[in-house]
Amino acid sequence: MKLQDFLGTDEKWGYEAIALDAELPRQIQLRLIDLGLLEPPADGKFGPVSTAALKKFQELMKIGEAEFLGAITAKELIETKKEEIPQPALKLGNDIASRIIKYMQAKKYEVFTNPQEYNIVYIEGMNGDWTLNNDAPNEFNDQRIVIEVIDGIPKIVNNWQATTEPGKHYTYNPMNDKGAARIQFGQYKAWSVGLHGTAQPHEALRQVGNLTVCRDFNKDFKRTGDKLDTGDDFYINQHWGYDYPVNDIKGASAGCLVGRRIEGHKEFMAIVKKDRRYVANKNYVFYTTIIPGDDLLKQFPG
Repeated sequence: MKLQDFLGTDEKWGYEAIALDAELPRQIQLRLIDLGLLEPPADGKFGPVSTAALKKFQELMKIGEAEFLGAITAKELIETKKEEIPQPALKLGNDIASRIIKYMQAKKYEVFTNPQEYNIVYIEGMNGDWTLNNDAPNEFNDQRIVIEVIDGIPKIVNNWQATTEPGKHYTYNPMNDKGAARIQFGQYKAWSVGLHGTAQPHEALRQVGNLTVCRDFNKDFKRTGDKLDTGDDFYINQHWGYDYPVNDIKGASAGCLVGRRIEGHKEFMAIVKKDRRYVANKNYVFYTTIIPGDDLLKQFPG
């Protein structure tokens, strides 16, 4: 069955019927991906995530076909362009979660607005009370944050002390001849649930996609002037920092995104594993956004 086969008919297919068809699920997925309502790949498996995306499309386009695919939904899926999709209204204030989302929108980053879809964000050079610090090298002076948008309002689910930068040990003794890796600010879809480490292996978000890093060849703990390096095999994971002191990263990071406390990291992993996209697909690849704190507060001071 194809979407075109529904046009001009009284066919009404429930979501379970769609899932049992040989070609319809993938065609719907491809259209929803094109419309920015579903993340790739189009695997032909019409499960909870694809169903939710189709329902969202029907709601946004005000299609009266609740709980089924009919001629109207099929026509709209075929003909609608991405720019014609109404954007869900966000209720943004001057709280830190709203300012982070405003910043992400300004940068044209992905912002996930469905219930139980988490936005993972790291803010460099920021304290837990949302004030700036001097972003000194070799310190856990950044924030790891999880944000959920509920009824259009962004809420911080939790936040933890972290570092987005390598410490002294791996800056002076880099694992790569090009220099220690310092992740370039931006947003990346590059991490899946897996294990980190060999001495103390633990559950973490492991790098599985491309990242761009700044190679600190001159060992000055800065990105300025550093050569960029892009790859999917840097082992830049999101793991724990072994409860090391706030002012000494030690060997906890060679460029990874590291939450200082072990228990805090376990809390982080428990939250992201509740993301409905991960619940539906254990190989789900998470987005993560890395933001400079000074630029955030400069653009959105509150």
